[in-house]
Amino acid sequence: MTDLGPVPWPPEPIRTGRLVLRESEPRDRPAFIDLASSPDVHTYLGGPQPRDELERTLPAVPGQWPGSFVVELDGAMIGQILLRRATEHRPAAVGKVDLGYLFLPQAWGFGYATEACTAALNWFDSALPGEPVVLATQTANTTSMHLATKLGFTELERFHAWNADQWLGLRPPTKPSA
Repeated sequence: MTDLGPVPWPPEPIRTGRLVLRESEPRDRPAFIDLASSPDVHTYLGGPQPRDELERTLPAVPGQWPGSFVVELDGAMIGQILLRRATEHRPAAVGKVDLGYLFLPQAWGFGYATEACTAALNWFDSALPGEPVVLATQTANTTSMHLATKLGFTELERFHAWNADQWLGLRPPTKPSA
């Protein structure tokens, strides 16, 4: 099971100080191709996908499923936030919701990932209160590990998979409001 369960989807767009988190639209397809074909974005994710293959195979509206948020800045997609149930992961993660994020290189270093992930996690806490969230990243990806710590994830374990050392973090569930 990879879905989020009984969550109405898509939610209303989520607005932060600078960003909008929303459902994917046809105009986002070029940015999805840029994300998936970027060697920089996929340094720690097994490498980029061939651009020509993406052009042929990517649907007209990519990333359109519950838990997939487009991150928009000034009307343009700069990244994606993913919330999905872990199915084939470490035993400590299976069944929990896994947070993932991808941002175009030109959006790096401005705090957009922190802002967008915080907004997505706040939405998640209100949509599915009392559920923990996990996050996995390569230990070599120190920027991602730093972001995970900033977002409240603590280390559950380290392990070796996909030909690299990995870090698995847990963000404990928030207490449902009475």
